[in-house]
Amino acid sequence: MNPTDVIIHSARLVSNGQSIADSWVAFSGDTISGVGTGPGWQAFASPHTTVTDAAGRLLTPGFVDIHCHGGGGAAFDLGAADIATALAVHHRHGTTRAVLSLVTAGQSDLEARVAVIADAAEQNPLILGAHLEGPFLDTEFRGAHDPDLLRAADPDSISRLLAAGRGTIRQVTLAPELPGAFEAIRQLTADGVAVAVGHSAADYDTARAAFDAGASILTHAFNGMRGIHHRAPGPVAAATRSPHVTLEVINDGVHVHPEVVRLAFAGAPGRIALITDAMAATGAADGAYILGTLPVTVTDGVARLTEGGSIAGSTLTMDVALRRAVTEVGVSIEEAVAALTSTPARAIGRSHDLGALAVGFAADAVLLNDGFEVEAVFAAGRRLI
Repeated sequence: MNPTDVIIHSARLVSNGQSIADSWVAFSGDTISGVGTGPGWQAFASPHTTVTDAAGRLLTPGFVDIHCHGGGGAAFDLGAADIATALAVHHRHGTTRAVLSLVTAGQSDLEARVAVIADAAEQNPLILGAHLEGPFLDTEFRGAHDPDLLRAADPDSISRLLAAGRGTIRQVTLAPELPGAFEAIRQLTADGVAVAVGHSAADYDTARAAFDAGASILTHAFNGMRGIHHRAPGPVAAATRSPHVTLEVINDGVHVHPEVVRLAFAGAPGRIALITDAMAATGAADGAYILGTLPVTVTDGVARLTEGGSIAGSTLTMDVALRRAVTEVGVSIEEAVAALTSTPARAIGRSHDLGALAVGFAADAVLLNDGFEVEAVFAAGRRLI
């Protein structure tokens, strides 16, 4: 048996769609080395093991946020120091691993920013890579993206971005109705990148065709796209109809009404990924911010473009998304935890090592009280909070 560094025992473990009382988890280095119930943890302990008594509290896998732009006054677009600042905010709220989202920018700027994230990911395993939310987006549904920088995808631009990312681009959001979009889907998926449909004017048929061509995520469902109409069901219905597609949802009570969130869980069971879409004001004060190139005003925690008033990301954290899912939306704790852990991990191809408290998986865990408030966070076997 490998030396055990950390043991958390007497927990209500919520993972893999189950809730099991009096459970324990053992970490050896950055990997889970044992999981069980009752007093079995004692066989793993040594004088050098750090032991935490969960005293019946909830223990979940670490939260995986696949769509997040920043926090703590910092944005992932702005370099290594800002990346560290923003991640620290989200770690405090249970996010152990994150895909760093970049807003629309010029080609050279995006290449430079993707390269910075690639460097950071090489140094820090808690950074899963980059998400390009733009520039291949529709003008009508652009949301908080600079319309002057939006454009159709082309093979050369994508090749340059992939080269800059050195294998760390995890997701690209695009509008499938734009010229070159289907070629882009094939090019990106061939390189192992998850393609998301979003910020798009696509109808149901076009969205279905994109999913059939290999797109596998719907970017913040219901936002930045046509809604569901009984004669024009749109991209959300196309996503629920496509069994391989993960639907992102921003469960902050601003972007999507709780009853619509409930409908999403019911319509695509096991395929809802709760995300934050958090911008720099998360964990910081209301006031004036910049998202990409556009001024944003945050009032009472709601971020909107200063000109036009479009919602401009959120100030949500993953623990709040979990709490709202259970207490307001009414989904089970097991469903809600899956939406923050195993489902987003699967969406970016990491279901083999992230999103579950199981032997051989990453030693990432969140300890919460009955009010779903974070009391401890472990990532890669190390206690962060």
